[in-house]
Amino acid sequence: MKKPLLIGALILALDIITKIWIRNSLSLYEAITITPFFNIVHVQNKGAAFGMFAAFGSAFFVIVSIVAIAAMLWYMIKVEEQRTLIAALMAGAIGNLIDRIYQGYVTDFLDFHAGSLHWPAFNVADIALTVGVSLIVITGFLHDRGSQANDVPA
Repeated sequence: MKKPLLIGALILALDIITKIWIRNSLSLYEAITITPFFNIVHVQNKGAAFGMFAAFGSAFFVIVSIVAIAAMLWYMIKVEEQRTLIAALMAGAIGNLIDRIYQGYVTDFLDFHAGSLHWPAFNVADIALTVGVSLIVITGFLHDRGSQANDVPA
């Protein structure tokens, strides 16, 4: 259990440090061009992914986050499988929860684009959430396919 918690703590620390750096270094909407397709930009996200459901308000997202974190913690304690992925998910959820509690919004700053088409800005916590969920789905799919192959009569 120590390794997953250490990984989760490192992800959470990186998320917090990068968000503080962005808030202290860039004005709102200020951008630094890194490459022709990537900027560092300071934006505030009051909604969920891509700013969706912002009208629900910060309190809604705080409650949903707390429930999700509690469920992940329960799962991590009860089930030994995928603890590292769950720890990454928890780190992402906690990182964005901290922002919502203290700022009322989530600080996003990674901006990928192709010309004038921009993917919505995101942060380290969002990466942990996306990668964690994706790997859980993929490993679950592969596990199901493997068990189905073993169930086929010879």
